[in-house]
Amino acid sequence: MVKTASTMLALGTVAPQFELPDVVSGNTITLDTFSNEKALLVMFICQHCPFVKHVQTELGKIGRDYRQQALGIVAISANDVANYPNDSPEKLKQMAEELNFNFPICYDESQSVSKAYTAACTPDFFLFDGNNKLAYRGQLDDSRPSTDIPVTGQDLRKAIDLVLGGLAVDFTQKPSIGCNIKWKPGNEPEYFG
Repeated sequence: MVKTASTMLALGTVAPQFELPDVVSGNTITLDTFSNEKALLVMFICQHCPFVKHVQTELGKIGRDYRQQALGIVAISANDVANYPNDSPEKLKQMAEELNFNFPICYDESQSVSKAYTAACTPDFFLFDGNNKLAYRGQLDDSRPSTDIPVTGQDLRKAIDLVLGGLAVDFTQKPSIGCNIKWKPGNEPEYFG
């Protein structure tokens, strides 16, 4: 397993616009879809990565736990399906249904949205405040597939709670670790490698 760390995009960065299809509903999801929320969590995930599989139940739990709060959530997958067919929109839809995700999961076929967010790994988490400014980017928690540390989501949950409470996220933010995004040959971003 090759480990890749998130890019740790500068805090305060404004969320890039996007327009992507939800593989479950077929609806087009944009940044404006979440305009009435106090916070927006953008997660870059995929179906096959062992790091995502390790935390996927917790991702669904976060969706359910924050359903009644003003948190928008969107998952995005950008992996090259020609070389990684398990990350196809059909497989993503199956994953979302099996895990009872209550948030859209979108496919970034051009990989342009992932590049705009400087997404580097799966999972990669970006939490924006009500002004669409980046408040947290980093790990879900300290757990990894090769450790006995339980998956709790504590780092991300703490950040979500602070942002929903109108408070600054001022604790040390550790980068997320996962499989690198599977870029299409010749489409790798400058920050890859």
